[in-house]
Amino acid sequence: MTGPIKVSRSLKELNTKINELQREYIIKEGKEISILEIAKILKVSKEEIAMALEAVKPIESIDKEVYENKNEGETIISKISDGKDETQNLINKLTINNIINSLNKREKQIIVLRYYKEKTQSEVAKTLGISQVQVSRIERKILEEMKQQIC
Repeated sequence: MTGPIKVSRSLKELNTKINELQREYIIKEGKEISILEIAKILKVSKEEIAMALEAVKPIESIDKEVYENKNEGETIISKISDGKDETQNLINKLTINNIINSLNKREKQIIVLRYYKEKTQSEVAKTLGISQVQVSRIERKILEEMKQQIC
């Protein structure tokens, strides 16, 4: 039971015990044993039983085709995806992050306070001990420089 995801030995061993118990129970009783009964017999929580059962299941590819309502060619990812290509969004975030990291300490503080912490120019001015007009000028200069770097 090895695969791309590492499952602890204790979960594998618990899964083996569960499988043996399930087989024995079906032979003796002629029906499936419940998770609660397994938990009582093995003296572990029902959550641990569920985790052990899930941990050894094979991984399903998000590209696996599903055939619900005869929608051939539909994959798991297509069912959960909104259809948008997030690549450009990720590139934009990385670019902005790099630009912000290249700013000096005060400029970085202004951008972080204004756009990530959503502070007003007056609040930023008070925090940095400068005037609101200075914050406005610095912010405008930073944004202009950022636009030029992006374009």
